[in-house]
Amino acid sequence: MDRVPLFSIKQLSKTFSQGYAALCGVDMDIWAGECLLIAGPNGSGKTALMKIITALDTASSGEVFFEGKPLVQAVNSLRTAVGLVFQDADAQIIGETVAEDAALGPKNLKLPKNIVKERVAAALTAAGLGEKADFPARSLSGGEKRRLAIAGILAMGCQTIIMDEPFANLDWPGVKSVLQIVSALKRDGKTVIILTHELEKTLALAERLVVLCGGKIARDGKPEAVLDALKPEYGIRDPRCSYLTVKDCLWL
Repeated sequence: MDRVPLFSIKQLSKTFSQGYAALCGVDMDIWAGECLLIAGPNGSGKTALMKIITALDTASSGEVFFEGKPLVQAVNSLRTAVGLVFQDADAQIIGETVAEDAALGPKNLKLPKNIVKERVAAALTAAGLGEKADFPARSLSGGEKRRLAIAGILAMGCQTIIMDEPFANLDWPGVKSVLQIVSALKRDGKTVIILTHELEKTLALAERLVVLCGGKIARDGKPEAVLDALKPEYGIRDPRCSYLTVKDCLWL
């Protein structure tokens, strides 16, 4: 029996009302358990793609399938299986305390109180925030807020985590703390999709690198092979200019 992709994206296009084409005929499969980097400069279509496949926006044309089903038929299962960490982590913080914020997702799933409590405790521990459960959520640092967003996703039981520019505006300790979680998620077999232009920080964790340019897939494959085929117009810097190998591209 053929293996079914987690996401199957077919001829996906997105044009906004002003006539700007964010995506132009994107074709790709995303597989469960892979650590995938989607790279490209601002305006390349990264965020538009992730909003569409997580049903936060609609495509102008094309299709998205989740676990073999058309996305429109799979929204309920998608909501419990896939979590998105926005570039602006503050936009995701709603709860007064760290624990209350992490509990919002599982509470929305109507889980029993004891299960919610267990999941929140485990998720905060995994995110390195166990000792800050009773802290005001807004008092956290930038890196901690991103880790809190991830904790909320883990508390829901999501097996796929999508991160949009997770290192934006973080100092080195913040970057390192987020990368530690990404590394742990990968070890646990979770699907991790990272949208970034900062390849030098996380490339060593990726099995696959996709480069978006002008709303189209310019390259897709093993990181080394993709980097070998980079062109200036892609707007992506080869991090091997500063590091010996791809395996050195990790800020841990």
